[in-house]
Amino acid sequence: MNISKQQGTISFLTILQYIVLISVILYIGRPFFIPLSFAVLISCVLYPICIWLEHHRINRMNAILISLSLVLILFGGIIFLFIQQVLSFSNEWSSFQDKLIETYNSLSVWITNKFGVSREKQVAWLNELLNQSGSDAMSFLQKTISAGLLSAVLFILIPIYVVLILYHRDRWVEVVFRIFPTQRKERIREILHLSIKSYYNFIKGMLLVYLIVGILNSLGLFILGIPHPVLFGFTASILTFIPYAGIIIASLLPITLSWVTYNSIWYPIGVIAIFSLVQYLEANVIFPLAVSSRLKINTLVTFAAIVLGGILWGVAGLILFIPFLGIFKMVADRTPALRTWAILIGGEPRELS
Repeated sequence: MNISKQQGTISFLTILQYIVLISVILYIGRPFFIPLSFAVLISCVLYPICIWLEHHRINRMNAILISLSLVLILFGGIIFLFIQQVLSFSNEWSSFQDKLIETYNSLSVWITNKFGVSREKQVAWLNELLNQSGSDAMSFLQKTISAGLLSAVLFILIPIYVVLILYHRDRWVEVVFRIFPTQRKERIREILHLSIKSYYNFIKGMLLVYLIVGILNSLGLFILGIPHPVLFGFTASILTFIPYAGIIIASLLPITLSWVTYNSIWYPIGVIAIFSLVQYLEANVIFPLAVSSRLKINTLVTFAAIVLGGILWGVAGLILFIPFLGIFKMVADRTPALRTWAILIGGEPRELS
């Protein structure tokens, strides 16, 4: 009895040690692991395209370069459109600023009449708040510049990693075979093939979900008369990868803009209603239909992965940890030894016979 308890304690401590050790390695090695992780995920998406091109008598390197070029063109087009929307929004900032000042003056008069707080005290509080946030703004600017430089480096490294991973993919598979010598090669090959295929189909489905949700958000905001509906609609669509919190963050600016523009509470309520309706359709209709192979991951585990990813890798962790968690669940669902982990992440336990 005592021996079993001791073994259980040792097993738990061993798992805890592994978790701490892996977390430390991931945190210290994030300049290396972040671009490599992006490259692995992109390689999983491009692999079926490369195979299709190679079957049509295009050599491996050309197939890789063609598929990677298509992704870069698509990504560049999205960035270009987003920048165009942001510039269009910035051109109207002066008029928005005038409306904001007018709203502030009206709010200040209401506070004075309602609570008896003089305009001088309000200005003093506002100046104190601005001075306090000034240092935070400079720190944020420095972090933004640093992140921009890191993004430039990643933009160079990631395509190189993708090319090397896809070109030497047979060698990497052989390495996996040697890491798990006791497993049958066909079983490992099947798990790799199904994981890549499932993730590829999942990404295609998610891109379709983001497109449909972005169009519905933009159309609703356009009908409501909110300025720059495409910018706010697709920003909210992209941020839906963060459960619950993403849509709240994305709705703050259009809600504020609608209130300042029309000086009515009904327009912010309309923005909330549009985003809520589209979110309901996304969760119950669009996602189940568009994504052929759903990754049923527990909400608590999803939040834990997002928080852990943000702590270890920052914004990159928010993006990367969920896909890797989904890939691990795919592998766990097909591996009897990992069945407990599959249930913990979000799978349905099997009934005992």
